[in-house]
Amino acid sequence: MSQLLIEIFSEEIPARMQQGGARDLERITSDAFKKAGLTWGSLTTYGGPRRLTLVVEGLPTATPDLNEELKGPKTSAPAQALEGFLRKTGLSQDQLVERDGIYYAQISQKGRATTEVVAETLETVFHTMSWPKSQRWGSNSFRWVRPIHRIIALFDGTVIPYELDLGSTIGGVSKKIVASNVTEGHRFMGAGKPFEVTDFADYRTKLERNFVVLSFEDRKAKVLEGAKAVCAAKGLELVDDIGLLDEVAGLAEWPTPILGDMAPEFLALPPEVVRLSMKVHQKYFAVRTPGAEGLAPHYVVVANIEAADGGKALAAGNSKVLSARLNDGRFFWEEDQKVGFDAWNAKLSGVTFHAKLGTMAERVERIAKLAAEIAPLVGADAEQAEATARLCKADLASGMVSEFPELQGIMGGYYARLAGQPDAVADAIRDHYKPQGPADSVPSAPLTVAIALADKIDTLVGFFAIDEKPTGSKDPYALRRAALGVIRLVLDNKIRVSLSRLVIHAGRHLMAQKLTSQASNQAALLDFLKSTGDLAEGGFLKDLTETSVKAAVALAEQTVDQTPPQDWERKRSLEFGLFVMDRLTVLLRDQGQRHDLVAAVFALGDDDLVRIVRRVDALSGFLATDDGANLLAGYKRASNILKAEEKKGALPSGEVSTSMANQPAEEVALANATATADAAVNKALETEDFAAAMTALAQLRAPVDAFFTGVMVNSDVAEERDNRLKLLVHVREVMGRVADFGQIAG
Repeated sequence: MSQLLIEIFSEEIPARMQQGGARDLERITSDAFKKAGLTWGSLTTYGGPRRLTLVVEGLPTATPDLNEELKGPKTSAPAQALEGFLRKTGLSQDQLVERDGIYYAQISQKGRATTEVVAETLETVFHTMSWPKSQRWGSNSFRWVRPIHRIIALFDGTVIPYELDLGSTIGGVSKKIVASNVTEGHRFMGAGKPFEVTDFADYRTKLERNFVVLSFEDRKAKVLEGAKAVCAAKGLELVDDIGLLDEVAGLAEWPTPILGDMAPEFLALPPEVVRLSMKVHQKYFAVRTPGAEGLAPHYVVVANIEAADGGKALAAGNSKVLSARLNDGRFFWEEDQKVGFDAWNAKLSGVTFHAKLGTMAERVERIAKLAAEIAPLVGADAEQAEATARLCKADLASGMVSEFPELQGIMGGYYARLAGQPDAVADAIRDHYKPQGPADSVPSAPLTVAIALADKIDTLVGFFAIDEKPTGSKDPYALRRAALGVIRLVLDNKIRVSLSRLVIHAGRHLMAQKLTSQASNQAALLDFLKSTGDLAEGGFLKDLTETSVKAAVALAEQTVDQTPPQDWERKRSLEFGLFVMDRLTVLLRDQGQRHDLVAAVFALGDDDLVRIVRRVDALSGFLATDDGANLLAGYKRASNILKAEEKKGALPSGEVSTSMANQPAEEVALANATATADAAVNKALETEDFAAAMTALAQLRAPVDAFFTGVMVNSDVAEERDNRLKLLVHVREVMGRVADFGQIAG
């Protein structure tokens, strides 16, 4: 078996594109090799600042010979069928074999040299590989992420004949890059001239000698170890930043961490401002003193060279640049404190949240109303929640957040404290965007939870109302993340709330707002109302007269207790619920739960997430027992019988008799057990003791098994048959109060 080595050597590839490029190279190559019939032992790709590398071990020298028989049309088939078969096989009719009135084609094809397949694969790589951004260079028509200088293509130490045609954009002679066994090392620290390689081991060794670390993971380790070492030498500690570590590992072929100093007065700025200035603009790591709060007046920069002076000049130059950046941050910090929340909120009236959902100021009003409703449910004060919600988005108009959007909420918290707001209010403003992902922390302070929930529910309801739901892998408004945030806020804080009620009220706040603000723009209002269901599905508004609009606003401002949900509101609420349940299913599946159990519980119509999860947990435990598994099988058998009978007509209804003549003991036993379980399940569900409900169902296992063993449901006696069907209906109803067992696989 042989080794293949490919290197595409170019100008510097953006760090964010390197690993994606390596993955695409692996995918395209492996797909092409599989299609050609090649097998291999291992296939590895590497992405770095100036090169993409592929090494394949265990390749054969040629693809296998092909010998196969293809079945064709019958000899009596129309001529067109035979012609199509001949085109497919590339044979003539006299080369076909006739057997039992059917044509067969004997296909024999010699294997191809692996080097031919590799050359074709390289052509596929260069002309189908997609980059987020690509470019042409010189007069070439060929596009790549950055200009290519060299290509290594070695198979068992021998150069594979291959030329990359760069084309021409001006009608001249197109340029070509010819594959070789030559590459280059570090741009500044290497030997300063190209060198030859014989195989992957030789390639990697010579790159190391020329100050190039090939592996992304090795570069990360070099950065981390070096950064911690220069910090430890000064009694300092590195502030971990995984995202920045990934980025700088793609910026340097020979990463060399250097400790630099910054002016101590900049530590008066919020640490988030300092860290973000370092990270976003300069790619520096922050540093702290072990055991002390805040940051230390130092930083770590990752250079791409080992300087003769140990990096002193580099550190000094970087410190000057950092000071300029931090001076900008200090300017925004000081200027923002002269403005304040009232002025920022006024600016939000001119900031569009979404063309169909109004301004950011209108969104803040919706969040405030919803937060006031949620507050008592989580132990917060409604008035304080409403007032805090009206401050939560103000920092979007501040200078600092305009410069650093990542600091939204965080800066609002700082400014709120400086303005004399209570800590609870400042914390709520700071944390109301949380959780922003599966790894983010979940707020627990009642005031924060109320505003965070209101913020996310308004986002979801708004975009669902204008039919901007996620499709496939596309989720431009991060609605899946918002739904997961709602779920985690509710579950982690054990909030007992009806989501459908909040969703309908959020929709009504939006409806009332649009009716009021766009009453003069009937075309825009009509478009919005049709998208939400009004004027189309019997909603609040029957026409666009002034009287009708005012009446509709009054209805939209009422709760569901005052005005019951409209049909279109129920439809929207169900749509929202299904979306949230899908996210809940993903969350629970990651925790080891079965996806069908969530569907079985949600089918009951419950929208209390805490209760749903508790019921799923109890159901999962029950089905893991022999009683649960066997009772599920009995349920499905009963359900199948009832479904078959329902196709013939309505099922019999009424009380199940236990005193019929010659009635089997198993039938009586199941009827009595079901009645007992009925009462026990009802009592358990009233107190939400789902474990007890499962225990009650477990008592049905033996009677159900005995019933199906000893009783013929479809008796020739109509009275007996009807009674047994009524009994199975009763069993299904009792079990159906706990979960829809029909949704459960198994």
